[in-house]
Amino acid sequence: MRAMRIVLLGGGHAHAFALLKLRDFVSRNLETVLVSPGPAHTYSGMVPGVIAGHYSPQQAQIDLALLARRAGAGFLQARAVAIDTSDKQVVLADGSTVGYDVLSLDVGSVPEDAGPGAIAVKPFDAFIARWREALEARAAPRIAVVGAGAGGVEIAMAMKFALDRRTSGGAVELYTDRFAFAPALAQRIRDALARLAIPLRVGAAPEGGFDAIFRATGASALPMPRDCGLRTDARGFVLVDASLRSVSHPDVFAAGDCAALEGRPLPKSGVYAVRQAPVLAENLKRVVRGMVMLDYTPQRESLALISCGAKYAIASRSAWTAEGRWAWRWKDWLDRRWIAKFR
Repeated sequence: MRAMRIVLLGGGHAHAFALLKLRDFVSRNLETVLVSPGPAHTYSGMVPGVIAGHYSPQQAQIDLALLARRAGAGFLQARAVAIDTSDKQVVLADGSTVGYDVLSLDVGSVPEDAGPGAIAVKPFDAFIARWREALEARAAPRIAVVGAGAGGVEIAMAMKFALDRRTSGGAVELYTDRFAFAPALAQRIRDALARLAIPLRVGAAPEGGFDAIFRATGASALPMPRDCGLRTDARGFVLVDASLRSVSHPDVFAAGDCAALEGRPLPKSGVYAVRQAPVLAENLKRVVRGMVMLDYTPQRESLALISCGAKYAIASRSAWTAEGRWAWRWKDWLDRRWIAKFR
């Protein structure tokens, strides 16, 4: 009798955590395989700290191959190009396939297009490499960041902080079509940008003269889920019910940025992926056993900690805001505690 197989496609926050929880569940009657294009997952919450020089890239990474091995799971470093939901197979770039009984998607998203030549901040490994190239291009590079959500703001301030630490310096400008923060938080962010001499250009696009343009725009869905026939929302994200199960294919689960909770749109943020992870892990166990699923209940409010380049951060939750070095230490503690789970 063939062992049942769970395939975890993508090595994001939710799947990394699921591997920890599946460690005592994998057996000779249940095979688990993680498929990821790279051997490591970079934790997005620490990326601004990597840019600013507070962390090395390795400190922000989870070794997926090692994590899978310790969980008793298989690890396949490969890029998936399609999913055949009829034959229950994941098609890889080299033409080979991986069969599944249960498939879980944690493949993330990509930034929306920001015009020709703009460098996406995801995948993070490629982004960090391009950022280093920009630093080496000339003594005082001129950088544009497109997208002023929390991620774009953090990246712009981290870049300017890193440039200011060099004797040759450099310039960063932030462009966005809208600046959609609550008034108190928006003012704190504007003040932080001003302290670093980062112009905020609302309703404008960068034109010429930049050594590099990075896009940290809103999340856009990868085409693969929609192309394979999974039901998606209007933007192409996999529609899941409260158990994080596809509403059209009960043998498929999805979590993180690639998923859209039916009836309750959520921001594309790692905060939600982290909270979904325990529910996903438990439901993968339960679906194999034929048990009733658990429901994921999104938090009504989430804490935002926005790093400001230096070891200084802005904290906000609902209408409350504050800032200081203590907020950065809080963020640093939370980020290090999260990454330590996988070491």
